[in-house]
Amino acid sequence: MKILVSDSLSKQGVEHLERAGFTVIVKSKMPKDELFREIKDADGLIVRSGTKVTEELIAAAPKLKVVGRAGSGLDNVDTPAATRRGIVVMNTPGGNTVTTAEHTMSMICAMSRRIPQATASVRAGKWEKDKFMGVELYNKVLGIVGVGQIGSHLTKLAQGIGMKVIAYDPYLATDRAEKMGVEMTELAELFRRADIISVHTPLTPETKGIINAKTIASMKSGVMIVNCARGGIIHEGDLFEALKTKHVGAAAFDVFEEEPVKADNPLLTLDNFICTPHIGAQTTEAQENVAVGIAEQIVDYFTKGIARGAVNIPSVPPELLPRLQPYLSLAEQLGKLQAQLCEGGIEHLTVEYSGEVAALSVSPLTIAVLKGLLTPIMEAPVNYVNAPIVAKERGIEVKEVRSSDAGDFMSLIRVRVDAGKQSHQVAGTLYHKKDPRVVEIDRFKVEVVPEGHMLFIHNIDRPGVIGMVGKVLGDNNINIVRMQCALEKRGGNALLIIGSDQSFPSAVLNAITSSKDILSVKVAALS
Repeated sequence: MKILVSDSLSKQGVEHLERAGFTVIVKSKMPKDELFREIKDADGLIVRSGTKVTEELIAAAPKLKVVGRAGSGLDNVDTPAATRRGIVVMNTPGGNTVTTAEHTMSMICAMSRRIPQATASVRAGKWEKDKFMGVELYNKVLGIVGVGQIGSHLTKLAQGIGMKVIAYDPYLATDRAEKMGVEMTELAELFRRADIISVHTPLTPETKGIINAKTIASMKSGVMIVNCARGGIIHEGDLFEALKTKHVGAAAFDVFEEEPVKADNPLLTLDNFICTPHIGAQTTEAQENVAVGIAEQIVDYFTKGIARGAVNIPSVPPELLPRLQPYLSLAEQLGKLQAQLCEGGIEHLTVEYSGEVAALSVSPLTIAVLKGLLTPIMEAPVNYVNAPIVAKERGIEVKEVRSSDAGDFMSLIRVRVDAGKQSHQVAGTLYHKKDPRVVEIDRFKVEVVPEGHMLFIHNIDRPGVIGMVGKVLGDNNINIVRMQCALEKRGGNALLIIGSDQSFPSAVLNAITSSKDILSVKVAALS
């Protein structure tokens, strides 16, 4: 059995594969034609960030059964294409958590004491003690946006040197924050109070450019900003202007909107800006962790049929997967929908299985719900292996309930979330035993295909609302793929659900929300 390693991998990982009896071919930085030749007879492929696992490459690998990413990010792997081919995609989340948090802390220290600039000065033959006045971190307020695994470890490091940590994470339970010794705030308050701001969220339409000219203007004069998460969370042009005026005292980046960063990027011209070339996970320990981790996972998959760390299938016996697969897709979509509809720190999750589905092994389905629930809100990737661990770390209590009675349906999965002192529920079923449908949203009975970009509008049941919404969307060239109305009672409240193949710009949402008949507007992106 051949395992192709197409990027550099720690020797410990290669040795583990060889001890298990695999033939391991290690060739990094191959030209495209050589890569396509080597993968033709490969049963497994291990990559880091260098190899682009495209649909074309997957099509050229008829024997390929598993793609392993030594690390967490999967931006370079076409997971849907692999899934369509039945290829397992797995990664090693958490292997670089400590390393990335430590790099962030190092950037904070280097930025506050101007260490790179001082080093360059000494190497130039100068001795400019007065020029490099630093900032003491003790008693300073560190504002962390996103308290996932990396943000949580950064919290410990910052508290260890006497910093006060405040954080914004709408999905972190209050009791979990209290145990960490973190004061939770609204995002606007964090921006206003923090001396240093570090972002640790995924890059999503909601987080893209959350630090921009407007939010920077609300920050303290001299604030310092760090980004070791994802390029694009901070608007680079707006930050450049703020660094020039010294309203932002300093900034430190490990990631950029475009990588490799271009030499003419204006940020590189500023003396109060420091950066590294996306090396947050680059330590010997982290690389050994992820190399051995992915090797162990691949050995387990080929020898035991266990898909640990898989992002596109759960770790279930292969013979049960065909029957569970449609329900897994439904469960994950229900969780993903809940994450985007509920508000506040999630405290409890209850998944109720009714009808035929209750007779199946439902543990993987609950994990699928958790994966869907946590994926939109976490910086680090969430998969079928780490979802229960992440939920526990965030203080989410998970409960399963089974019932033989599914009412009007053969099977029903109902997902209830308690968050921010409110309870919300969605329920779904399968049409023709394979097509997911959402059939309940809180008190409304619906029939929704959970895919694409969706708009959920709570409104007063009055004439003209649908026409107003349709006009706003039409005026902004937003194509309506699906539309459905659900009534609580005539003359009461209604739920208008619109599906589109396009995202909804903030201007569109603001225009709809401004109507006196609109109670709330929420968006959800469901792939």
